[in-house]
Amino acid sequence: MHISEGVLSLPVLITGWTGTVLGLAYSLKKLTTDQIPKMGILAAVFFVASLIHVPIGPSSAHLLLNGLVGLLLGIFAIPTIFIGLLLQALLFQFGGLTTLGANTVIMSFPAVIAGLIFHKRQSPLLAGILSALTVLTSAILAGLALGCSGEQFIPVAKLLVVAHLPIAGVEAIITYFIISFILKTRSELLN
Repeated sequence: MHISEGVLSLPVLITGWTGTVLGLAYSLKKLTTDQIPKMGILAAVFFVASLIHVPIGPSSAHLLLNGLVGLLLGIFAIPTIFIGLLLQALLFQFGGLTTLGANTVIMSFPAVIAGLIFHKRQSPLLAGILSALTVLTSAILAGLALGCSGEQFIPVAKLLVVAHLPIAGVEAIITYFIISFILKTRSELLN
């Protein structure tokens, strides 16, 4: 779901950057030094997961793991995902710098909401469901960003959502097992 340069309209770009700047400002104001190692590890996980592409017909898809990042970091998912997306844009030309704001909102805001819901009742099943919903919500937000940028992108937006249905299922399973393991071994990581 890396929206490339030159695709989004100016109002969508401005909205994306506004949301990103506000989210970064709020989360970085709350940041403590004990969060930084966890953020670094999860930024690396997020970054690497997007590099493993699985062929699907004429295109390909990859894991997002933004749901897992949101479950483990909450509001700190915003700077973590921002850094991952920035590195992907600079090193591999996934997305772009002008679209970085929109891509960050698309990927991190559903993750933060999933984290807020998860911390009220921590269970592996809920984590899996929230992870899948985070992927689907991100796909819908990407579709909306494309649709708001021009009618010619509406068929692509619909395809984007459908293509992420299997990814949502895979991420639900992965997140279920990761959260199960964390709850059994290091539950303090979820506080």
